[in-house]
Amino acid sequence: MIIETDPSDRSGAKALHRYELDGAYDEMFSAVDHPRKQYRPLHNLLLNLGPDELLRSKHEADQSFFNQGITFTVYGNDKGTERIFPHDLLPRIITAAECEKIERGLTQRITALNLFLKDVYHDGKIIEDGVVPGSIVYTCKHYRREMRGVKVPRDVYITVVGTDLIRNPEGNFVVLEDNLRVPSGVSYMLTSRRVMKQIFPGLFQKCHVRPIEQYSQALLSTLRSLAPEGRSEPTVVLLTPGSYNSAYFEHTYLARQMGIELVEGRDLVVHDNVVYMRTTFGLQRVDVIYRRIDDDYLDPLVFENGSSLGAVGLFNAYRTGNVAFANALGTGVADDKAIYAFVPKIIRYYLDQDPILEGVETLLMSDPGQRDHVCQRLDEYVEKRWASQAGTAC
Repeated sequence: MIIETDPSDRSGAKALHRYELDGAYDEMFSAVDHPRKQYRPLHNLLLNLGPDELLRSKHEADQSFFNQGITFTVYGNDKGTERIFPHDLLPRIITAAECEKIERGLTQRITALNLFLKDVYHDGKIIEDGVVPGSIVYTCKHYRREMRGVKVPRDVYITVVGTDLIRNPEGNFVVLEDNLRVPSGVSYMLTSRRVMKQIFPGLFQKCHVRPIEQYSQALLSTLRSLAPEGRSEPTVVLLTPGSYNSAYFEHTYLARQMGIELVEGRDLVVHDNVVYMRTTFGLQRVDVIYRRIDDDYLDPLVFENGSSLGAVGLFNAYRTGNVAFANALGTGVADDKAIYAFVPKIIRYYLDQDPILEGVETLLMSDPGQRDHVCQRLDEYVEKRWASQAGTAC
């Protein structure tokens, strides 16, 4: 879209009079001067706001983020690392029908991927049946042989998922990628909603926006459900790499919202395959760890032996069932770029259903036919390496 403002006119109507549509799907307009039904209240609001008022509102939002310390870290930037989270003042409005389809589609997708993880770490039937090549699974960087045969609580490998969705030119939501290892970003959604309600309170009432404030308690309830048997009042902690991590704001925010302890590896100790955290009152048993640390750094006895981010003995405590991790170790094999190409087959294999949400066309360069096709159209594809010794997907 293109918006041009006439400096001599301070009305929102003039600010939108040069709005142009291009070939991409436009969220707000179906045609020039024809806002979609769900965007009409927002469109009317914009017509009544001048550019100065929009700038004031944007400044107010940025100031709110800054005052709350809602930032993220940019590594390798010599102009400074801390950045206020980028915030679009104009919300994306999703209809109830679209939301219902997204919910069904994600439930289907996550259920299938969870079954896939259980299978590849136990019976491997999907590999035996030739649906997904074992060469891709077993060479994946995030496949954890240590998890073979390990029983995870309630067979739940995936507790939290960050799925990237985009619209295709026809306006349909499609899955860009799955993030199953250590998904991040939900705190920015929650805080953004709160800021937007402060700036445009009437808009939320007019559009009948569904609440999301229950997220933190829903997450806590889910985490508590993973606790070992016999722990009726389980202790849940959030394990963070520390204050220098790019998502540290989120770690502190979620721990505070859930009312659980935020711990680092140095706060944990393992005795007789039971995990404890150090407190001012002595050691306290830990039952569930919401980890924000990659597999590699959780236990120096099993993975990266130089890591100080986790704690010695965590994996043995996990393997014996005395503590639960969310997400489970080894989930990264299911969000690999190469596995993404097989997700429709994975859904059909385990659920006997067609995918509700489509994915972006993905071709594997290990396949001669697909490789030739891509090489003749390199300008039409984005190249991504999958997490194996060598491999590329487009």
